[in-house]
Amino acid sequence: MGTIDSRWFAGGLAKRLKNTFRLIGLGASRCASINYRPTPRCGVSSGNPQRRPESLSIAPRNQQSRTGPPLISEDLFRGVLVRERNRADRSNQPLALVFVALQAPREAGSAPIWRAVVDALAAAKRETDVLGWFDDHEAIGLILPEIPASNPAFPRELHDRVRRELSRRLDAQTARRVSIRLHIHPDPKAAVAAGFRSVDPIVGRPFREDKRRTHYDAAKRALDVVLSLTLLAILSPLFLMIAALVKLTSSGPVFFRQERVGQMMKPFMMLKFRTMDVNTDHAIHHQFISSFIKSGGHAGGASKSGLFKIADDPRVMPIGRILRRTSLDELPQLWNVLRGDMSLVGPRPPLAYEVEQYQSWHRRRVLEAKPGLTGLWQVTGRSRTTFDEMVRLDLRYAQSCSVWTDIKILLATPRAVISGKGAC
Repeated sequence: MGTIDSRWFAGGLAKRLKNTFRLIGLGASRCASINYRPTPRCGVSSGNPQRRPESLSIAPRNQQSRTGPPLISEDLFRGVLVRERNRADRSNQPLALVFVALQAPREAGSAPIWRAVVDALAAAKRETDVLGWFDDHEAIGLILPEIPASNPAFPRELHDRVRRELSRRLDAQTARRVSIRLHIHPDPKAAVAAGFRSVDPIVGRPFREDKRRTHYDAAKRALDVVLSLTLLAILSPLFLMIAALVKLTSSGPVFFRQERVGQMMKPFMMLKFRTMDVNTDHAIHHQFISSFIKSGGHAGGASKSGLFKIADDPRVMPIGRILRRTSLDELPQLWNVLRGDMSLVGPRPPLAYEVEQYQSWHRRRVLEAKPGLTGLWQVTGRSRTTFDEMVRLDLRYAQSCSVWTDIKILLATPRAVISGKGAC
């Protein structure tokens, strides 16, 4: 029985193997008769070559070239610029930013000029420098981190070197279409009051206004207008009462007008209820603020002074002390909010002589957000906060871009005002 079963099994196995090989042969013959093309690998085309990615192009969108040094995309370039700017702020090691732009950058025939621009910048740059698109693909930027601070002639030498490399590659008529801009960061001259209206792209917000930021700015402005109008109407009796008290207890105007530095270093006239005698000497506050910012000390130290206001200031009127302790002297700034000079929430607007004492990273607090009536540092520590801590809180707020954050700060402000913690 076992012998019969073995023979039967062997015969059946042979038949099955024979049928299997027949099927394999039939399949192979059919595949051979089909015009088969293998699927191309990622990034490789069987027909026309794929376009090179934007990060490797050296001409604007519709005029991309496949030769020359690689350029990183604009988003990557801005990210590198932010990183290097922050590093320069912390290390006090300056960086340079070169922009090369072309008149009519997208017209036909501009691709060879862009190639010459890229080759010129590549010849002028160091191995650690970064080349990329900027200004919505209408300029090419070159970031040079850690430039020699001991050589004051370096900016001019760099500008001349780029111009010389361009002249080697372009004729005189074409070279006139090319413009070169050079920025150094941090630039000590940018801190003086005379330069407030001129802000370069390094110290300003180096990000494009994306949809998220645009929607946030629109919602924030709508909130400012609605709430400032509402509060001005509701608090008008309180305004009249405070104005009467100021007028009855001292001679002089009801309101105090003072020039402050707003967003992007734009000056504006800020309003407050007057809390000091007329024609007082402001040198005391000037000296205090200067020494406080330079030392980085704590506001609640031996001087017993607030972050912006000196405790027991002899210049302050009796009614002014009450207004300051309750922050009621700030109410007229609702008019600044309605005008658009300020926002309900944001960093406090500094004086010009305060900004002169700022380190480069301090200046970002007046560049990246509109000044506000209240802010994150007011509800977390008010004048008990150190100056550097205040700046960090302002920068954290500027990066949040959240209306909900604004609402939470507004809701927390009355408690901080009523408690008077840290106020002078």
